Amino acid sequence: MTADDLPDWLPAWCADHLGAEPADVLFELRSISVVFGLRLASGRDVVVKAREDDGRAASCVAAQARLAERGFPCPAPVTPVVAVGALAVHAEVFRPGGEELRGDSPDVATRCASVFARLMAELAAVAVAPPLPNPRWARWDHADPGLWPAIGFLDARDQSAVPAHVVDAAVRARERLLATDLPRVLGHADFEAQNLRWRDGRVWAVHDWDSLAWQPEAALVGAACGAFASASPPTLAPIASSAAFLVAYQDFRGRRFTEEELEVAWAASLWTAAHNARWEALHGDPPVSGEAVRAQASERLRRANA
Repeated sequence: MTADDLPDWLPAWCADHLGAEPADVLFELRSISVVFGLRLASGRDVVVKAREDDGRAASCVAAQARLAERGFPCPAPVTPVVAVGALAVHAEVFRPGGEELRGDSPDVATRCASVFARLMAELAAVAVAPPLPNPRWARWDHADPGLWPAIGFLDARDQSAVPAHVVDAAVRARERLLATDLPRVLGHADFEAQNLRWRDGRVWAVHDWDSLAWQPEAALVGAACGAFASASPPTLAPIASSAAFLVAYQDFRGRRFTEEELEVAWAASLWTAAHNARWEALHGDPPVSGEAVRAQASERLRRANA
């Protein structure tokens, strides 16, 4: 991809908000957001992110900016969120380098838990409007009819393709999650290996701040303890490693979870995997998460008291 292939609105947006038009494209990524790594005509390297404006972006970017100001290893935003038609757009510094930490062992879980504990401690000092609705894979608290949050392009597919064991796990995990009245806090809801980079044994960058959520701390930690090893495709960490993550998180935060919090954490670890398993089934993908849910659901539900 070259600068000539960029969306029509992007060169003028860069000129208006960054002082120069793009001269070269460093990379392009497409998922829920479209992400462009750009070298501007001024020689500056930036990352521009555009996503459907669902009302979440301003809070996510504001929180990301606060963490960057406090020295947390994340790319610092260089613009606020700007509406471009139906899109929410912002730019941030380009923070290249580092490597993914691969593996799903208890040792890897402990290292990741230390980062998540630091992240949650920093976010506890950040005051922004709750970034609602929560990301779709973490939206167990939705008010839509039925089990799953309303996602048109998924709902239009043949739901009979979703295995019964995935549906059962999701139903029971969600019932446990909805039964809690633990206070909501700000947290990262996509804490996966693919969103972290490490250098010399230390975390170098945490990415994907579009994925902040407003949920109980235990639910956020639980989702992270299940997802920390995920790259592409996502999967579910081994139970022993999720347990190690939960223990280490509590140690780093200096607070023991209550019995209810531990149950909520285990339920949340399963909900995200069930969402991913549904995605696989509806797209005809290999059942990586689906098989992990099949193998682990009964024990995770037991620990969740679900």
